[in-house]
Amino acid sequence: MSKKTLLWSLVGVFVVVIAAGVAVRQQFYGNAVAEEYDLYVSGRAEYGQAVDSLMPHIRHRRAFEAYARRIDLGATFKPGHYVLKPGMSVIEVARMLKLGMQTPVRVTINNVRIPAQLAQKLARQIDADSAAIMQALTSKELAAEVGFDSVTLFSMFIPDSYEFYWTVTPEEFVKRMKREYDRFWTSERDAKRKRSGLSRMEVMTLASIVYEETRKTDEMPRIAGVYVNRLRKGIPLQADPTVKYAMQDFALRRILYKHLKYPSPYNTYINKGLPPSPICMPGKNAIDAVLDFEKHDYIFFCARPTFDGYHNFARTLSEHNANARAYSAELNRRKIK
Repeated sequence: MSKKTLLWSLVGVFVVVIAAGVAVRQQFYGNAVAEEYDLYVSGRAEYGQAVDSLMPHIRHRRAFEAYARRIDLGATFKPGHYVLKPGMSVIEVARMLKLGMQTPVRVTINNVRIPAQLAQKLARQIDADSAAIMQALTSKELAAEVGFDSVTLFSMFIPDSYEFYWTVTPEEFVKRMKREYDRFWTSERDAKRKRSGLSRMEVMTLASIVYEETRKTDEMPRIAGVYVNRLRKGIPLQADPTVKYAMQDFALRRILYKHLKYPSPYNTYINKGLPPSPICMPGKNAIDAVLDFEKHDYIFFCARPTFDGYHNFARTLSEHNANARAYSAELNRRKIK
């Protein structure tokens, strides 16, 4: 072989080696993610399960597996919610899992009547099952730690959307909600609360009744004013939603006389004052409606027979009975039982 031929052979080998090196480097440092993807790695998942969820969404799989072995990812990966961004390399993806570089999730809590519903709703949004969440929501020790008891703890939750790490524990969630509760109760809101003579927990409880009575924000302060009048006069609240809560029958469409005698501390037909705790998680509009309750002399209200979501208000029992008969007649006409 001539020197010239040997030289060109060596050059060829060098080019092949360089090209191979570039290709390998490209696999480790190049574009491994084509499309954005939300990867959820549960704290209850094995490494193999995490990899199985990841692999369909990255290229250069062998390079990922090699680098994962190099950094011992199988023993050190962190659970969490990870967002794979277009252009990320296998090294970036692997390090993200190893270091637990999570992206927070939005957790929304609203339209909840009982702790079990809250537990179910949260279980669909964070990496905890409903049983573990329910245990935290009913824990006497945890409730005491945040300044409540296991019955009144439910009054602490303010409906809204919050950012959490997906791996937040139920206990951490409750403690965070206490901080949000304290943040919600501004000095301005507390000053309004004193006008009503109610405690924070009592405001939340009354707001839950108002929230169950109507979804009409513009009418909430007037309904709140009726209940404040009744509380001040020592008249039972006689709130139909408390009967539904006492019976745990939220599908009940018509409250009959037999329902009014249902024995429960939550039944405001047989007990004076507010029930022991909220009957739902009231919206902020209902809470603020109680704080800004309308001053008037109404003692009664009844749903309008027009079924428009609003109510007729009355100062005397005779006025109220007339309103109630009109509404009852419409219920009968519509065959609502």
